[in-house]
Amino acid sequence: MSGTDLEGDAPVPGRRFPRHVYTVGSEPDPRFTLANERTFLAWIRTALALLAVAGALLALDLPVRTGWQWCGAMLFALASVGAAAWAWWAWAGTERALRLRRPLPGLGPGAGLVVLVALGLLVLVVGLVLDEVG
Repeated sequence: MSGTDLEGDAPVPGRRFPRHVYTVGSEPDPRFTLANERTFLAWIRTALALLAVAGALLALDLPVRTGWQWCGAMLFALASVGAAAWAWWAWAGTERALRLRRPLPGLGPGAGLVVLVALGLLVLVVGLVLDEVG
């Protein structure tokens, strides 16, 4: 019941978290808010998958030199943290834009995640090649 009036049909102003999102503008169409939430959850799933890749790289005995394997795992772990942070930032920015009836924010730092994943893969390929050669 916290955050709604006694009838449960309208939010009490100032009681929803995060306040910097919910204290501005007007309530948008629920379909758009729910679509924004689904996008947030998709980014969280991506973050969990990247973290699973990092853990697998450390746990499995791969034909990659240890230092390169560790470096690749750290890049995937960093990408995981970045994806989770991006999920929150993008959700809040989009929700504020919906509430204020402004244009939606662009991809922004999301492109950096692509670079981190590509670097992680490159490090693993280099480690694999060096292990085969040496």
